[in-house]
Formats: sequence, C-alpha cells, structure tokens
Amino acid sequence: MTSLNFDTIQLGDTLPPLALPAVDRTMLALFAGASGDHNAVHIDIDYARRAGMPDVFAHGMLSMAWLGRLLTQWVDQRELRQFGVRFVGITQLGHRIVCTGRVVDKFEADGERRVRLEIQTANQYGETRVVGDAVVAL
Repeated sequence: MTSLNFDTIQLGDTLPPLALPAVDRTMLALFAGASGDHNAVHIDIDYARRAGMPDVFAHGMLSMAWLGRLLTQWVDQRELRQFGVRFVGITQLGHRIVCTGRVVDKFEADGERRVRLEIQTANQYGETRVVGDAVVAL
C-alpha cells in the first residue's frame, strides 16, 4: 500500500498489477474451506463433468477476493467506499490471473475526495474473466 494524493492522481493512472500463481486444485480446496463454499463443481471433477464442464474451475468469489487484494494493496481497506464485479468468463485450472485497475474518475462526495476505478482479472491469454469498479476515498 502506498501513500496517495488526490491532487496528483490522474485519470488513466494504473494500479500496480497483482499477478497470481496458476489456479490449481489445492487453491480451490483451500478457498472452499476458507469461504465455506463447498459447491462440488469447484472441487469434484466427476461432479463438474456431469455438469458439462471439462474439469473443476475457480469460484467467482475467489476472483473477487483477488480484486479486493489489488485494491487493498493500493489503499487502506478503510478507504474503500464501493466495490462490485460482474463475472464474464470462467477461470479454469491452470489459468494465471493478473488483476489490474485504472483511475476513470475523480470527484467529491460526502465531504471526501474520491476516485472511481475500473478493475478486472484476465488470464495469461489476455481473456477477461471478471470486470468491476470500485470507489476509494483519498
């Protein structure tokens, strides 16, 4: 996390990217335990195949958690005012995800100086998996 100044932040500025290790079965099992989301499509290959998938795949909320980490490595979590995402693709086993963000607006609200960010995850092929936005106070 760095010290940021509203006056020096410019539209188009980017957050330091967050690169993650390849998604594997251990990661999915650990996230299932930590989150309480034990949906079999994320941890049981036979179940996933019966559901028409080639294999298990990452929880959508795992991707959102990674985007949360992107944000909180940029600003203190207490400065987060809004955070939302839309899932646009499945994160498969073996995907190496990179989370990115950029400043798209600067404004004042409720007596605070804030910036709006566009955020996303993409795999090693450049395919977007999750898109979203966030508002942080600076």
